[in-house]
Amino acid sequence: MVEYAKEAVGAAFDLDAMRYASEQSWRAVERMVAAFQPGLRESEAVALGRQILDDLGMERIWHPLHIRFGENTTKKYNQPSEGDPALGDDDIFFIDIGPVFKGHEGDVGATFTTGSDPEKIACAAAVKTVFDDTSRAWKTDKLTGPALYDYADRRAKELGWVLNLDIQGHRASDFPHSIYKAGDLGQFDRCPVPGVWILEIQIAHPSKPFGAFYEDVLI
Repeated sequence: MVEYAKEAVGAAFDLDAMRYASEQSWRAVERMVAAFQPGLRESEAVALGRQILDDLGMERIWHPLHIRFGENTTKKYNQPSEGDPALGDDDIFFIDIGPVFKGHEGDVGATFTTGSDPEKIACAAAVKTVFDDTSRAWKTDKLTGPALYDYADRRAKELGWVLNLDIQGHRASDFPHSIYKAGDLGQFDRCPVPGVWILEIQIAHPSKPFGAFYEDVLI
């Protein structure tokens, strides 16, 4: 399956186990969304999310939970949140989790809204559209990493949003993928093989302080 060193995996790697890690991670996201209600603070959401992952049989965390409310949805994964905001009645939030199941790394994220703010609802929908369209382009057109993010940038602009090009995806694998250094997906100059690359899409409103995030394994 793996021809290039940047796509190397460990001896335990199994594509079906990678699918399971992703599917189980999405189950966790679904439970978190059901549990997160207006009034909950970001720090409380992180603690609740960790408990949900433990209940689902997570073996360990390979990257911290990133749960962002409101204006913090414009933050990158490596930027701290501003304060500890409470989820509002007409708000936007995203969940980004990195658990290990069956020795393989799940890494999924998605954006949700409370209430009926039309722009925030549109933002959450747009990031999923950009992800889906970019993923489809990978499958049908065999795009390289840079071409994938060029496509995502164009698609986001067409929809009226700004793509954060500092977020460009990364490797995943059987744990720990960090021993297989590969750089960002957006810099990988070949068509990514299935099951070992995470496509990350983060967008923002062109003038207002909120955004959206979506990620999953290309598989």
